[in-house]
Amino acid sequence: QLQLVESGGGSVQPGESLRLSCVASGVSLHLFGIAWFRQAPGKEREGIACSTVDSANTYHADSVKGRFTMSRDNAKNTVYLQMNNLKPEDTGVYYCAALADYYCSNYRVRTYMHDWGKGTLVTVSS
Repeated sequence: QLQLVESGGGSVQPGESLRLSCVASGVSLHLFGIAWFRQAPGKEREGIACSTVDSANTYHADSVKGRFTMSRDNAKNTVYLQMNNLKPEDTGVYYCAALADYYCSNYRVRTYMHDWGKGTLVTVSS
């Protein structure tokens, strides 16, 4: 059974950086596309990035494009989200989720996700 565990969250000031990690266990990561979601306080969970199995296609939402970069290392069963120039509106709980590779271009559709991590909290505040 696939398990996903996020880490790397924390409290930072605007303009700073964080790198989130999502480690998979139980099943090899190279079988799945992986998406990142976030949920701000009082808001719905939103998809922000997705990477296909071979990293040939990586998608980023407009709200994070140019600041966040998703990557994956299948040999380490780990996916990363490098977040630069963080803003207060980036505050929220960040989740990784697994989905069938061919759904990656539709990563905003939560029902395509079949496994979720429990999330890691990112707080951006001065």
